Amino acid sequence: MNMSSIRLPCILNGVDSTETEVRGNPGFLIWRLSMRWRAAMDRTLAPLGLTQAQYAVLAPLYGMSRGGARPSQRELADLTGLDPVYVSKLVRALERDGFVTRSVKAADPRAVELALTERGAAAVEEGVKAVYELRDRLTRPLGGNDGTRTAQLAEMLRALLDAPEP
Repeated sequence: MNMSSIRLPCILNGVDSTETEVRGNPGFLIWRLSMRWRAAMDRTLAPLGLTQAQYAVLAPLYGMSRGGARPSQRELADLTGLDPVYVSKLVRALERDGFVTRSVKAADPRAVELALTERGAAAVEEGVKAVYELRDRLTRPLGGNDGTRTAQLAEMLRALLDAPEP
């Protein structure tokens, strides 16, 4: 189902056309797109034993680890923009499934540092390829991964994400 096929019978107070309001509402469109994107990511990553949320933690950890870093959960939360409690839950599941190890950080016994296992590194390496192909398919209407319009969309989304919260 695409946006042009949705017909909304209700009228919002003070809004001439609910359909126009929904189709022109950036918040609603971003939410719909993010839900579609997340579901596609979950389907793509399922054969690797991962969800989109787990991959969102595992892939940056892989990048940080390649330089020899053993980041804390807090550092990973700061990098990803995810809530530290949520990162902790994701990391515990990833540890249980053999993708990461957690250990007490020598410099700060309150901090937990993370490392990828061989299984975790292999899953990320396969996941990066699968996610790149998926992203190309999802952005094909804008020219795919290398499209000018895809780059413009990414720039606009970064501007929204970088703006201070009201």
